[in-house]
Amino acid sequence: MNRNVSLRFESRLLAPRERIWEWITSIEGISAEMRPLLRMTFPGNMRSLADFEIEPGVPLFRSYLFLFGFLPMDYSDLSLLELTPGTGFIEQSPMGSMRLWRHARFITACPVEPAALVLVDELTFQPRMLPRLVAWFVRRFFAHRHRVLRAHLGGAQPQAPADVSASSPGLSQRLQ
Repeated sequence: MNRNVSLRFESRLLAPRERIWEWITSIEGISAEMRPLLRMTFPGNMRSLADFEIEPGVPLFRSYLFLFGFLPMDYSDLSLLELTPGTGFIEQSPMGSMRLWRHARFITACPVEPAALVLVDELTFQPRMLPRLVAWFVRRFFAHRHRVLRAHLGGAQPQAPADVSASSPGLSQRLQ
């Protein structure tokens, strides 16, 4: 059965837009969000996704993913469809473990707190194997990433997760 899984995560952050943008595009920020669950390799001279000349859909580099930092797990031919400075990006990267991997990450105004911004991650993916296990792991992994985001960027404590619209009911999570 080939079904896409869609997840959505949101965190309300009190940092300035420029600081959030710097964090979500920097190797330092990306790596900090992933630790200790995953480690992703990057070219040695790379400091930020913003360092690259983006050609939509053309892989920037191959990255290897290591579970707990040392167990080889997967690879990704990191490809951006769109990169809008200060706002967000859409990544759609070929991966060994996925038929489809699409990750949109963007910064938006917070409708209930004018001093805050909201960082949103929208994921659509289709695992090649073990879809329930992979969906469980991705959900936990992005919940972890958002905890790290809030800790580093002045985020509010999360409320109880709530479903938001998604193509797979019950798989979305809102974190504030």
